[in-house]
Amino acid sequence: MKLYAPHVGHLEALEELLTGSKDIYGIYMAGTPDYVGTGRTNLSSPGLEEIAEQTARVHEENVKMEVVLNSSCMGGQHLTPEGYNRVNWYFTQLHNIGVDAVTVAEPYFIEMLSKDYGMEVVVSVLSFVDSPQKAEFYEQLGADTIVIDPVINRDFEKLEAIRDAVSCDLKLLVNEGCLYQCPFRYAHFNFFSHANGPGPKLNVLDDYYYYKCLSLRISDPQQLIKSPWIRPEDLKEYKHITDIFKIGGRTHFPNWILNNVQAYANESYDGNLMDLLDCPRDIRDLFYIPNKELDGAINQWKQCSKVCNKCGYCKKLAEKIIKVYTAEGCENILKPLKSKGGQ
Repeated sequence: MKLYAPHVGHLEALEELLTGSKDIYGIYMAGTPDYVGTGRTNLSSPGLEEIAEQTARVHEENVKMEVVLNSSCMGGQHLTPEGYNRVNWYFTQLHNIGVDAVTVAEPYFIEMLSKDYGMEVVVSVLSFVDSPQKAEFYEQLGADTIVIDPVINRDFEKLEAIRDAVSCDLKLLVNEGCLYQCPFRYAHFNFFSHANGPGPKLNVLDDYYYYKCLSLRISDPQQLIKSPWIRPEDLKEYKHITDIFKIGGRTHFPNWILNNVQAYANESYDGNLMDLLDCPRDIRDLFYIPNKELDGAINQWKQCSKVCNKCGYCKKLAEKIIKVYTAEGCENILKPLKSKGGQ
C-alpha cells in the first residue's frame, strides 16, 4: 500500500510526520501561490527555498515529495505570454529542486508538464475524473497518475471501468467528508483557487459555501453517511483497482494526520469516524459515528443504484448509529439522533 499524507508546508510539521510514522510513502503540500494557486485553503505557503529544504529532507527517508498546484481556475492568466513564462519558470525550479510529482487540475498544465519536465504528472481530484472517458482523455494529455473524483468512491462499476480504460496509476482520496453530489463543489473550488492564487486577493465577507455545507449536515445528518469516504477497514475492497491511497487534510496539524496514517496503514479504526474525516472539522465534536458499527455497509454501497430517494439505506443507517453530543448540566452525553427529513 502506498499512503500519501498531507502536510501544512513548514519544516517543523514535516519532521513530526517523518518521525511519527514509517508508513508514509509520499508527502504532498501546496506550492507558492504567487505562480499557481490551489483549490484548497492553505495554512502555509512555502517558498522555493523551503520546498527545496523539505524535498531534500523527505528524500533522506525515501519518501516522495508532491507539490499541489491544483487551481481549478486561473482566470486565463496562464494563457497569456506573461502568465505562461511565470508558470514555466516555476515548474522549472520545482524540477531542479528534485520534486517528484506535481498535482494540477488545469488540462493545459498536464500537457505542459508531461512534455517539458521530468516530474510525475498527477491529475488532481479537482479535475473531477468520474468516468473512463475522462480518464482516457487525461492519460492522452500525459497523466502519470489520476486522482479519481471521490463522488464515485462507492461506484465500483465506474471505478473498475476506469481501471480497465487506462494504464496510468490511479489514486483514491479516502477521507473526504464533502457532501455527496455537492451543488457547491465547483463554485467553492473556483473561489479557493482565486483566493489562494496569483493576482488581486479577494476581499470577501465570508465563505458562504463552507458554512452552508455545515448547516446542511447539521440539519440532515444522514449526509454524513452519504459522503463518499472510504473506511480504513474497507481498503481491501479497492485493491484490485489501486494500491495508492491519499489522505486528505493539509490544513490539519501533524497529530491529526498521524492518527489517520495509523488508521489507514492498519486498515482499522476503533473510534469516531468523524475523527478521520477532512472536511467537516467544525462539527467533529457534535456527532459521534462509531466506525466499527459501519462494518458491512460497503456491501450495500457496492450494489447501490445511488438513487437516494428510492433507497433510504443511508438514512436508516444514520438513524441507527449516529449519536449527537448534548449538554445536560455540566456533563456531555450521547443520545440517539433523530434525523430530519430527506431520504
